[in-house]
Amino acid sequence: MSVMENSKFLDSFTMFAAKLGGQIHLRSLRDTFTTLMPLFILAGISVLINNVVLPWFWEGDALWTAQYWGRMITNGTLNISSLLTAPVVAYFLAKNKNFKNPIAATVLGVSVLVLMLPFYSTVIPMNGTVDDAVQTMGFMAFSNLGTHGMFAGIIVGLLSTELFMKVSSIKRLEINLGDDIPPSVGQSFSVLIPIMIVMSVFAGFSMFLHTVFDTNILTLIATFIQEPLRGVNTSLGGAVLIYSVGNFLFTIGIHQTIINGVLLMPLALLNTTENMLAFEAGAEIPHIITDVFIPTFGMIGGTGSTMSLIIATILFGKLKSAKSVAKLGTAPGIFNINEPIIFGYPIVFNLPMMIPFVLLPSLGLIFAYFVTAAGLMNRTVALVPWTTPPLLNGFLATGGDWRAIVVQLIIITGGVFLYLPFMKISEKTALKVMEMEKANANK
Repeated sequence: MSVMENSKFLDSFTMFAAKLGGQIHLRSLRDTFTTLMPLFILAGISVLINNVVLPWFWEGDALWTAQYWGRMITNGTLNISSLLTAPVVAYFLAKNKNFKNPIAATVLGVSVLVLMLPFYSTVIPMNGTVDDAVQTMGFMAFSNLGTHGMFAGIIVGLLSTELFMKVSSIKRLEINLGDDIPPSVGQSFSVLIPIMIVMSVFAGFSMFLHTVFDTNILTLIATFIQEPLRGVNTSLGGAVLIYSVGNFLFTIGIHQTIINGVLLMPLALLNTTENMLAFEAGAEIPHIITDVFIPTFGMIGGTGSTMSLIIATILFGKLKSAKSVAKLGTAPGIFNINEPIIFGYPIVFNLPMMIPFVLLPSLGLIFAYFVTAAGLMNRTVALVPWTTPPLLNGFLATGGDWRAIVVQLIIITGGVFLYLPFMKISEKTALKVMEMEKANANK
């Protein structure tokens, strides 16, 4: 491939990635999970406290009482995941499309999700077993509002908002009370008929599913959309591919969240929440690839696992400018912030450094995956902030497993030796460029 062809390919690829990341529905989805992230992090902290810290001090009934705080946090976060995502994604979609009344879309998102929930629920009495389960009606179960319905919340929020904005654009359906009333009252009446129409449409669809197929939207979305998509994207191969593409984009100046944030994060976060709930219930942890597993073992020191590059440069680097950048980037790198390294070293458009920048995170994820699958390290069960320093984040994310620290140390050490030859090539290239510039200046 010639230089011109290579340039055209990069330009086309960059344009495609930028359009994908800027796609309004995907951007609204990314905004939604960014907004809800503090709630899920709090849920992770409460799960850790309930199941790792409190058992050091109490047991039996006393432990059950002490864990009440954490259980309520779980109910207000993980167990209403769908009820949180539907209105927030509706709000951001309306806002990103410059709709004049995004709050109305938010309220409508909640209402539509609730009317699409199953009318009947199966519950197990206290201290009962599966054989004691009974069918009830007239209440909303956490099992439907939680992680099981999160994807349904996303889709319902998007669809209800799209239909709402479409119907609201029909001027004949708008009720105008004039300019001499409070703006909030006028806005409410202007969307009164569109809201009624949208809710009626979704209620009719809910009735159709219930009466004809004896099912509901949550079951359909989970069966035919959520699980197949999650099975691909959060498999080892899918996660590594998506994450590697995102990291490659960073090397040409496009932030990796354009890809990772829209294709991987929502589904990996769903895995995280299910792991947290299973850990809290003392059940088997279902997933290895989660929203916290990926940065914990594939982003040590920041995107590209550049903590290894910092160590390699400080210990073995010959170029004074590179050593200065590495020292400058050490403090932020401890908190997984590595823009000084990416743009100051630089990594961006530096071909020798692009290779380990993309390769090391993939190798780290693969190594940690097989260690976990072999039972040599606990699965990730808590969502910790991405700025939590390496080693500490591995310990916390795995529910206090010291072996996660060892795994991270192996990845960091191996990364030093992986970065080292490319770092030396980069230094030689930089020196050669400086010599050529000096030669040209002296002509």
